[in-house]
Amino acid sequence: MATRHDIRNVAIVAHVDHGKTTLVDAMLKQAGAFAAHAAESLDDRMMDSNDLEREKGITILAKNTAVKYHPKDGGDVITINIIDTPGHADFGGEVERGLSMVDAVVLLVDASEGPLPQTRFVLRKALQARLPVILCINKTDRPDSRIDEVVNEAYDLFLDLDADEDQIEFPIVYACARDGVASLTKPEDGTVPADSDSLEPFFSTILSHVPAPEFDTEAPLQAHVTNLDADNFLGRIALLRVEQGELRKGQTVTWIKRDGTMSNVRITELLMTEALTRKPAEMAGPGDICAVAGIPDIMIGETLADPENPIALPLITVDEPAISMTIGTNTSPLVGRGGTGKGAENKAAVKDRKVTARQVKDRLDRELVGNVSLRVLDTERPDAWEVQGRGELALAILVEQMRREGFELTIGKPQVVTQEIDGKTHEPVERMTIDVPEEHMGAVTQLMGVRKGRMDNMSNHGSGWVRMEFVVPSRGLIGFRTEFLTGTRGTGIAHSIHEGHEPWFGPLATRNNGSLVADRAGAVTAFAMTNLQERGVLFTDPGTEVYEGMIVGENSRSDDMDVNITKEKKLTNMRSSSADSFEAIVPPRKLSLEQSLEFCRDDECVEVTPESVRIRKVNLDGRERARAASRAKNG
Repeated sequence: MATRHDIRNVAIVAHVDHGKTTLVDAMLKQAGAFAAHAAESLDDRMMDSNDLEREKGITILAKNTAVKYHPKDGGDVITINIIDTPGHADFGGEVERGLSMVDAVVLLVDASEGPLPQTRFVLRKALQARLPVILCINKTDRPDSRIDEVVNEAYDLFLDLDADEDQIEFPIVYACARDGVASLTKPEDGTVPADSDSLEPFFSTILSHVPAPEFDTEAPLQAHVTNLDADNFLGRIALLRVEQGELRKGQTVTWIKRDGTMSNVRITELLMTEALTRKPAEMAGPGDICAVAGIPDIMIGETLADPENPIALPLITVDEPAISMTIGTNTSPLVGRGGTGKGAENKAAVKDRKVTARQVKDRLDRELVGNVSLRVLDTERPDAWEVQGRGELALAILVEQMRREGFELTIGKPQVVTQEIDGKTHEPVERMTIDVPEEHMGAVTQLMGVRKGRMDNMSNHGSGWVRMEFVVPSRGLIGFRTEFLTGTRGTGIAHSIHEGHEPWFGPLATRNNGSLVADRAGAVTAFAMTNLQERGVLFTDPGTEVYEGMIVGENSRSDDMDVNITKEKKLTNMRSSSADSFEAIVPPRKLSLEQSLEFCRDDECVEVTPESVRIRKVNLDGRERARAASRAKNG
């Protein structure tokens, strides 16, 4: 086997917010990827190019970049291809695809928080793929850092995941990615490494511990499609890793599809990544990560091969979905009417509104092209589809993207995807790691007890904080985060990953409080809000348009209550309508899309439009709801 010493392929994996994207930024700057004047004006987290990624501060899509590293000893320039992967288990499909492109991983761990559930998730995937690991302890300058303990926890995690002897002999780099400093010598807790002023030790560790790509000089062309992109001029772009042979611009290759059929296609454009841009290239060799254009229907997991000797590479497999929700067209009375449905500017804004079933189905089919961890199933209704994914966040991100593209949707309450094993129903379970101050331990234990969570582990680091691990059914976590933040007064940190399937846990207690439901259409009045706010917490502002069956607040009791929130003050000779007292109105609680999905009960759904998110009853007619309730009560 021959080896290419001028290239290294590495993925950076970690838990959410442990500094992956910040480390990639520092690597790009120090490798001279930008001119000096440009580097000063660059944003933080350059790899988070998506608007949603910047707003939420998380990586959603796996992306690749390449840095040209000039060794200090004056050797040949080495290209380091870096895959920045998401840290959230809901985007596990992106992680699995990223790992199929590389020869080693850098496991990034926060010097204070230590290994967390997503660290376990991404490391398990790396060890299953038999990839060598470099451990990087980041954020050593945090005042609460505990470097020795975190290194020991990392070793425990490797042993827990059945790593073999070769995998557990990993190098350790200590870094402060924000300052662009790394060292092989352990610094004092809470300090930046003092014996270095750059990432040079990190680069040298990558060169010495990441295997160079190996290939057979006699083997025919094999290239694996691992991701898809789009370009306004070139159309669909396939990102691929060349495993064997050479890929050239203008070359005719055999495209082996997922179903095994083959056809010959021509590579019209070949692009190689350099820093944050793709540049035209003539040839890509074994180990190179490149992009090709000219194949409009190519899909993830397919192979480009030699026409004379086509050999398919294995398809990329991902974990089974755990959560599903129904996504359909908007069926509310305010469909296609914008925020308030009034005024010429609103009519202009809603002109391009996407409200038909065909448009929704086409958009979901487009999402399936680039998202291998998603499934779309038909339902009994022609205008609604069941969408299955890894977790609530992944599905909420899809809905948010569609909403920004002008879609109006009705979203059902998230449900779990069950499996039949040995004739019994099994449901997905999650491993939940919770960090809370000691005084909130009781509140958290009570919350998890109601959701049938069992405690697996508890540790106290002596800093006033306790870490607890629970195994809990996935459906128990739907609606958990809002109550958790309330119970811990916003101080608790909770993360979970999929842990497999266990026998059905039985019925779970859902939301304790009922809903305040509007009993007629109209505009919300301050007078009605003042009278209703003692009944519960309201969600709407004065002047908001509502319709019958729309949920306008949370009842203080367990049952639903139909209310007239459009009631106006009667005028007399003694009073005028302008004499309303606004000081008495408590500001309404504004629910985000994720909070609205958590709030839903089984007979409720969420209406999503580009301007607003509303919660409503599935059945809008109050009399029909009352009849259905009495029928259910009387059997």
